[in-house]
Amino acid sequence: MAIRKSELYSSLWASCDALRGGMDASQYKDYVLVLLFLKYISDKFAGQPYAPLVIPDGSGFADMIALKGKAEIGDRINKQIIAPLVAANQQLSQSDFPDFNDQAKLGSGKELVDRLTDLIAIFETPALNFSRNRADDDDILGDAYEYLMRHFAVESGKSKGQFLTPAEVSRVKAQVLQIDSDDLKASTTVCDPFCGSGSLLLKVAAQAGRPVTLYGQEKDAATSGLARMNMILHGNPTAIIWQGNTLADPKLKEGEQLKQFDYVVANPPFSDKRWSTGIDAAKDPHSRFEGFGIPPAKQGDYAYLLHIVRTLKSTGRGSCILPHGVLFRGNAEAEIRKNLIQRGLIQGIIGLPANLFYGTGIPACILVIDKRDAGSREGIFLVDASKGFIKDGPKNRLRERDIHKIVDVFTRQLVVPGYSRFVPNEEIAGHDYNLNLPRYIDSSEAEDLQDIEAHLRGGIPERDTDALGAYWEVCPQLREALFRPLRPGYLELALPPAEVKATITAHPQFAGFLAGMAKHFAAWRQQAAAQLLALEASCHPKAVIRELSEGLLTHYQGQPLIDAYAVYQLLLDQWAETMQDDVYAISAEGWRAEPYRVLETDKKGKTKDKGWACDLVPKELLVRQLFAGDLELIEALRAQLEEASSRLAELEEEHGGEEGAFSELDKINKAAVNTRIKEIRKDPEAAEELAVLREWLELSDEEAATKKALRAAEAELDDQAYGRYDSLTDAEVRELVVQGKWLTTMEQAIASEVERVSQALTSRLKELGERYGEALPAISQRVEELEARVAGHLERMGFAWN
Repeated sequence: MAIRKSELYSSLWASCDALRGGMDASQYKDYVLVLLFLKYISDKFAGQPYAPLVIPDGSGFADMIALKGKAEIGDRINKQIIAPLVAANQQLSQSDFPDFNDQAKLGSGKELVDRLTDLIAIFETPALNFSRNRADDDDILGDAYEYLMRHFAVESGKSKGQFLTPAEVSRVKAQVLQIDSDDLKASTTVCDPFCGSGSLLLKVAAQAGRPVTLYGQEKDAATSGLARMNMILHGNPTAIIWQGNTLADPKLKEGEQLKQFDYVVANPPFSDKRWSTGIDAAKDPHSRFEGFGIPPAKQGDYAYLLHIVRTLKSTGRGSCILPHGVLFRGNAEAEIRKNLIQRGLIQGIIGLPANLFYGTGIPACILVIDKRDAGSREGIFLVDASKGFIKDGPKNRLRERDIHKIVDVFTRQLVVPGYSRFVPNEEIAGHDYNLNLPRYIDSSEAEDLQDIEAHLRGGIPERDTDALGAYWEVCPQLREALFRPLRPGYLELALPPAEVKATITAHPQFAGFLAGMAKHFAAWRQQAAAQLLALEASCHPKAVIRELSEGLLTHYQGQPLIDAYAVYQLLLDQWAETMQDDVYAISAEGWRAEPYRVLETDKKGKTKDKGWACDLVPKELLVRQLFAGDLELIEALRAQLEEASSRLAELEEEHGGEEGAFSELDKINKAAVNTRIKEIRKDPEAAEELAVLREWLELSDEEAATKKALRAAEAELDDQAYGRYDSLTDAEVRELVVQGKWLTTMEQAIASEVERVSQALTSRLKELGERYGEALPAISQRVEELEARVAGHLERMGFAWN
């Protein structure tokens, strides 16, 4: 059985986290990720004559395994494994690696030996064999590395999680650069001057779709080492990553001048109060602030941005993540912002949700810099994407639908009310070059106004029904069926609120909408089935889901009442839950549906057989599709058993009191009941009790017989199903997985999304009907009636009510 990709990631994290003990996650990650790196390069490059890294004899992962349990394990990893590796490869540095003999971090004596021994054992799993790892974007190693990095970033806390830009934000930045639409060469340069662990740089490289030259610099020594390893792990061993303070000591230079790049991306530290350490900004030898202004001493955001601007070629494009404050803060920053705008350097701004980043909860934005059209730029394209996210533990996270919408709107310059617009320079100047997004885009939800007249006189305001215009465009006659005129500007429901849903779903036009949606899905299903049934071993899973999801999004765009991005998200959710593991298994092994025994080992080391399972074609799917008759028999037996058990319970409850037929029994079971029957069967006064006990025996026998029949039927079906896998043809497996599993699940998900449309309309109409259903005069009259009734009761009791 091949381990599932998602299980590999989670088991890696669980194992590593369990061994961490009290060590800070920001330090422990260095050991875990270095071991993952050493395992990868040993599997991939050991013994290869033209490999990008040399693995000296005696310095591979197998040699590290041989050190397990030895008292000097930490020292020997340093000297026998890491030192020769660094000496043989100029792109590696001793400072890239943590000290494996650091007793302050790893413990001393047996504690250190056990921790390193157990840690090495985690990476011995056969599933982590990278010798056949492909050099495309489907590498399981790169994804595992990112998974571990993300978890370490979350665990590292506020001040130490900034080494990683969230993958979703990195993807947005990479895609809005539109690097994949340019004429790229191997000499095309991409730089992240504040690269952290390099994840953002790699996302841009992946988006390029062809080899480009990567550069980076990172201030922290350990993190720059992670970046170098990350480059190698993702198939970019020639990437140049320097360690040092980019602002005070930039390493990426040509002679004494800053090197310039085709693309520059960055996620620098937010509002860095120490940015100017080691810099005389007024005499900056690289002229980064000349013509723009010097950033405030305690706010480094524009210092980082101006470094990016300075290092872009005259045709270069860049993007930088900065806190929202850069859009509106005054004084020196206002002057810098004005100069950037007047020079046409800012192509666009994308406002992001708050609490996305590991090191801070404040909202941020992406500034897109474009020099190639700076001279003719007439304004800035703004996107307010602050509302599109999902909660994910303590942080927020962009969903696939949010990412796609941001990229679509920005790259196509689409104007979406409440979300995006192009703002001319004249309008920006009129706001004193303040770029605070709410000044230009009102993304707030429309207020649900209370209508005083409607409360006083009754009726639903027409403006509230007009707000549901999207529904009436699809079903114009439905509005007439639901409302009738009351007076100018006001309507009333033509039926009780409880009947609204039934009226909507039964209406011919809405039924036609549902039928149209079903037909629309069927058309996509036919196309998707053809694509998925044709999958073969060695297919590229990420390419598969990319083509499938893009086709689905395009298919649903322009459909009434349905958010195409919501439908797109449904497919991506299903991909994450099951399809991803299935397609990776198909890519590795083909359409193999092989059941395996589920074995569990208890604390005493005893192994128990818990039955069997099959990942690609689960038992439930096989039975539902190929053993429908047997399943129907089992369901009938289950219903029969439930009925017998229910009758038995009712009998015991009915006769279980102090005077009941079971009152003489300590426990109600077959032995006790038979004993009691023997005691009273000749007693004429116990005839009623005897009848109840005999009825209980009959029901008990019926329940036992049904249980036995059910167990036998389930065991027989289990054996038949298990044996059926051997005779499954390739075509049958494909049909079961594609139609019975993937597309049926998708059909159910989209049907629920369509149902949500009718539910939203129903809920709103019920709300309006109940809100204005009773006018103030009627309420007042009812209050008077109730007061009169209370007064009458009090008077009859001898109380006067004044």
